[in-house]
Amino acid sequence: MKTNDKIDAARIDLLLGELRLSGVRLIWATLAATADKEGWPAARFLAALAEQEMVERSRRRFERNLAEARLPPGKTLDTFDFDAVPMISKAQVKALAGGDAWLENGANLLCFGPPGGGKSHLAAALGFALIENGWRVLFARTTDLVQKLQIARRDLVLEAAIAKLDKYHLLILDDLAYVSKDQAETSVLFELIQCTIRATFLADHRKSAIRRMGPDFSRSSDDARRHRSPRSSCDNLRTERRQL
Repeated sequence: MKTNDKIDAARIDLLLGELRLSGVRLIWATLAATADKEGWPAARFLAALAEQEMVERSRRRFERNLAEARLPPGKTLDTFDFDAVPMISKAQVKALAGGDAWLENGANLLCFGPPGGGKSHLAAALGFALIENGWRVLFARTTDLVQKLQIARRDLVLEAAIAKLDKYHLLILDDLAYVSKDQAETSVLFELIQCTIRATFLADHRKSAIRRMGPDFSRSSDDARRHRSPRSSCDNLRTERRQL
């Protein structure tokens, strides 16, 4: 490589770094050599660079979303034994994994079954599939999340804490029953679901866990979305904060 070529290459690397085009930065030299050798038109070379950048951004987005989701490791739809739980429709789960309308509409999924029946596996596997399709997911034990929200309420930052959770397209709440006996915990969880526009996946081994949360939790997803008022609930949080 000539001296001027080295200078140009270093300058291109610097410019691509400033523009944060890391995908192009990784591959441009190789593609440029191929383009020169094969006589590519400029449009083909530019398209190849753009495609590489999109692939790299998609990879980084997936890794980032997977890390923040906090999913139990190794839980995928491929490793879930649908034959062991024939009441669960594999086709329906596959359709849910696509996301689309039900996530956009903020629907709720309720999953019940005996301990060891695969609820957590199914929830995590669905979350993983959604992340692969570009959605943002958070998996949390309900007790852990509620404790954090109670601390936020004590510190008068509950509204901000809920707003952070609202960036996820799906909240997966595991072991719901462990908070259903405590009124304070039930209250803060109810406010979370009322104030977020996102979808939720609630998993537990007893249907009574939902009944104890109140009638709003017992409705179907569409019915609950029609009747609840996220704005009024969030306004109540602001009023409570001012009063405190």
